[in-house]
Amino acid sequence: MQVTAAVTHSTGAPFILKTLDLDELRPDEVRVRMVATGVCHTDAVVRDQMIPTPLPAVLGHEGAGIVESIGSAVTTVRPGDHVVLSANSCGVCLKCLSGESAYCEDLFARNFGASRADGSTPLSFEDEQISSMFFGQSSFSSVSNVAERSIVRVDKDIDLSLVAPLGCGIQTGAGAVLNDLRPPAGSSIAVFGTGAVGSAALMAAAVSGCTRIIAIDILDSRLDIALALGATHVINSRTDDVTMRLQEITAGRGVDFVLDTTAIPRVLRTAVDNLAVRGTAAVVGSSRPGTEVHLEIGESLNRGWTFKTIIQGSSVPQLFIPALIELWKQGKFPFDRLIKKYSFKDINEAFEDAEKGLTIKPVLVY
Repeated sequence: MQVTAAVTHSTGAPFILKTLDLDELRPDEVRVRMVATGVCHTDAVVRDQMIPTPLPAVLGHEGAGIVESIGSAVTTVRPGDHVVLSANSCGVCLKCLSGESAYCEDLFARNFGASRADGSTPLSFEDEQISSMFFGQSSFSSVSNVAERSIVRVDKDIDLSLVAPLGCGIQTGAGAVLNDLRPPAGSSIAVFGTGAVGSAALMAAAVSGCTRIIAIDILDSRLDIALALGATHVINSRTDDVTMRLQEITAGRGVDFVLDTTAIPRVLRTAVDNLAVRGTAAVVGSSRPGTEVHLEIGESLNRGWTFKTIIQGSSVPQLFIPALIELWKQGKFPFDRLIKKYSFKDINEAFEDAEKGLTIKPVLVY
């Protein structure tokens, strides 16, 4: 069948809407008609080739839509089901079998390779293959053939244009806190960068019972939203001395947990330097290959702190996304405050607004 998809042809190139051919379903795939898809920073870094997915490509990995048909081996959904789309995984490696699909041993190929395991792609243009199956879905397409492992079924009374962003960015920030860091009630946490991922982490910290929740950013507009989402303190790192403020807020102890969403080395170094004794630092941001951060060994050794990287919020999407929806229903996870909706044809405007900080979480509506 023919579909309308947004294609990026070269490094940094804008997305162009094109009519593409969608091939037949494979046995383990689900055909989904998209209702909406989130715009994630990961889409931007792949477009700009910080992560080397082959171009031209149809990106998008926060899709939500309605199942039209299923492959012969699919058992988890049926036509008419409403679904949110998330990361792909193999389901058979040791990490997947251990309930850690976010760390699938075939993670990169199945998500950033933008093709099936046999090298084929669902989308093509005049017999030329277009890189697709991005994160098992390539949701910047009106209809996609989606890997079953990327499918999360949700209730039909849920607004799909609202829950689409749960597939990656919001899941990543919330999961980093709730699934991985697991801060105890009464602890302190500082979140560096309050885009969609950082904002989700702030909300999760409030759910966890953290009593000092510190948001750090360079935009006052985002910091104002952070306060509304549960932050107890905000720091503008462009105008404030971050270290001085963190020490003031924690009475000189340092912060129990820090989460860096920027992947900027100097930011991460500041985060680590302000950890409390036995504190934990985590990074979830994307950076160019070869990016390094320098840490001081002696001082670090004396504090016994932990450093970790976190992928996809260390979550199992089929379990965690429904849990986030339930928290939202109870008023404990108001992620809807982050969202601004755009028509699919305005995809480049959505990316520009996100890059400028005008919108925290753009959602494209078909």
